[in-house]
Amino acid sequence: MALKSPITTLIEITEREVDDAAKLLGKTIRAHEDTEKKLQLLQQYRDDYAQRLQDGAAKGLSVSQYTNFLSFLAKLDSAIDGQKQVVKDAEHRIVMAKREWQASEKKRLSYDTLQNRAQTVQQKKEAKRDQKQTDEMAARALFYKR
Repeated sequence: MALKSPITTLIEITEREVDDAAKLLGKTIRAHEDTEKKLQLLQQYRDDYAQRLQDGAAKGLSVSQYTNFLSFLAKLDSAIDGQKQVVKDAEHRIVMAKREWQASEKKRLSYDTLQNRAQTVQQKKEAKRDQKQTDEMAARALFYKR
């Protein structure tokens, strides 16, 4: 079994970090989508309830019914404002998760570059050694031919 180089170990670690960061980003995106769906449902419910108020007002509502409608609409507006903040927070978490993923990926690519450079240096050394051996063999063959 060949020993792993330290750079190979670092690459494996950063690949796991990249995978974990990508999974976290996916989760935050799904969570954001869920918060937006909840916001849309609240807004749709508020619109439906406002339509019920208009329909009731056209038929005639008592003062207490009218006050109850307005009070509930105010509560819905408050819930919508709260959900908008939840959506905004989810968007911020996406930005942060994306940054973390990008930083992990950048680190992984840096290690890949270092490994590629080291391999190139090693290949050049091997090619130089092979050329030297070939030259020595050719020189010996020429020497023994005489």
